[in-house]
Amino acid sequence: MRKRSETLLLLPLLPVFLVGMFPMLLIGMLGSAGLIIFGILLIRVGLAGNMEAHGDFNQEVIVHGYARGPERAAQVSDLQAATRMAVLLHLSGAAMIVAGIAGLFFVG
Repeated sequence: MRKRSETLLLLPLLPVFLVGMFPMLLIGMLGSAGLIIFGILLIRVGLAGNMEAHGDFNQEVIVHGYARGPERAAQVSDLQAATRMAVLLHLSGAAMIVAGIAGLFFVG
């Protein structure tokens, strides 16, 4: 019986590594300033997601009119889920900015 290679197990983790490589390099090379930049980027992603969710909701209302009961509840639920995710991104971005500013003043 032939033994399978262990490197084949690492193949599904390659996209995670490639996506996570940019923030780690940014923080490693720029230090606290990189943390501030990454926090600003997180806040921008939260704003873009929130605006896209509101745009989709408004488009549904404009194109199809006000929906009835369950369909309207599903639309509102999608909007609220996107808004909650945006709030989490805003909070984590603000926390990164505060940590970066604290790092600039206390460490550097």
